[in-house]
Amino acid sequence: MRSVDVGGLDIDSHDLFFGRLVVNGVDVVPFVEAELNRQFPGRELQSAQTPDGLREGWVAVQAAWAATVAETPPELVDAHVDDEWSLAETLRHLVLATDAWLRGGILRIEQPFHELGQIFTGAAEMGFDMSIFRTDTPTFEEILEARADRQRRVTDFLATATPELLAEARDNPWGGGDDWHPTVGDCVRVILEEEWAHLRYIRRDLALLT
Repeated sequence: MRSVDVGGLDIDSHDLFFGRLVVNGVDVVPFVEAELNRQFPGRELQSAQTPDGLREGWVAVQAAWAATVAETPPELVDAHVDDEWSLAETLRHLVLATDAWLRGGILRIEQPFHELGQIFTGAAEMGFDMSIFRTDTPTFEEILEARADRQRRVTDFLATATPELLAEARDNPWGGGDDWHPTVGDCVRVILEEEWAHLRYIRRDLALLT
């Protein structure tokens, strides 16, 4: 883009750190990442390569989530901003993400998903078996119970993770027919990326709602 008015331009990209965004000859992605890490202490550990680093990153993001859930007024847990997920739906999606990457990717459980997981848009068109999931709306208490269970599973897994285990290869739990075979460490890092990304989304939306 050349000679354009960017006043009020709002860019939101979960995958920004995978590429470049050049403004007036300057790649601003490192500045954006540094500011997000400042706003979310511990976020930089989502790319940790050691068991201790991943454990520390997991503790940090879970503490941040605990504060956000505790501070959210009950009347806002199901509130939406436009078509974004509510807090309740976001927690259900994090249950699904943990199931995909820990139970499916790392542990290789054939059917890893909890019935109240929030699947992504377009999954049915991709041929995903939607009969796994409940069609009614679970209570917030049910969601918190399932979420706590999946958090404990990640904590327990990381407690005994070794460098050798993190280096082991796994299959992409979402398939896709590509040649990417993530390591166990990659799967854990995806979980951390999901946790931080959705925490940012929900804090952004709750700020608008309040």
